[in-house]
Amino acid sequence: MKKILVIEDEENIRDEIVILLSTSGYNAETISSFDNTVQDIIAASPDMVLLDINLPFKNGKDVLRELRSRSDIPVIMVTSSDSERDELISMGYGADDYITKPYNPTLLLLRIGNIFKRLGGSAEVADYRDVRIDFRRSMIIGKDGTETVLSKNEMLILSFLYNHRGQIVSRDDLMTDLWNNSEYLNDNALTVNISRLRSKLSDAGVENAIETRKGQGYILE
Repeated sequence: MKKILVIEDEENIRDEIVILLSTSGYNAETISSFDNTVQDIIAASPDMVLLDINLPFKNGKDVLRELRSRSDIPVIMVTSSDSERDELISMGYGADDYITKPYNPTLLLLRIGNIFKRLGGSAEVADYRDVRIDFRRSMIIGKDGTETVLSKNEMLILSFLYNHRGQIVSRDDLMTDLWNNSEYLNDNALTVNISRLRSKLSDAGVENAIETRKGQGYILE
């Protein structure tokens, strides 16, 4: 049984999440004191952490940043803000996913399940051309150490293309994979995300990585 540590200072929300996880086959534990949060996480040795951004004593993003210097425990950030800025900051510090309050119970369980499934069957870091792809931290690391942070959708697209490297991947394939990871993009949004991913790969020093095959899809060379 996977142990999930819930770090949430609002007692009613914390209790709701614990009940949801416990009835869904997980061992849910909590901490109620937040003055030594990182040490408490390490001591609990969970398989995953649900971490609220707004905590007393130390902001959840700072907790995540400190935790990442000591551990690779999967972390889902929980926040009342859905701004892209918070998402990018969280992912840059090493969050595995991100969900906003009020959370959808089904969506939360899907994201938890997807992370466990993804970590169980794929590498966390992979070399590609002159860069490294850090799937857990959602970023591209250049040969000079420069880190280029990707959004969740950009990381999912790059991961799917990388896992099918040298093969043509249709737009339907990509949209299905995004759907399976609880991300719902329309056709125009997919085009925008592909364009942004190409630009970030270029900024990281990888030119012409994603080739468009007209009427077929894309291929990561």
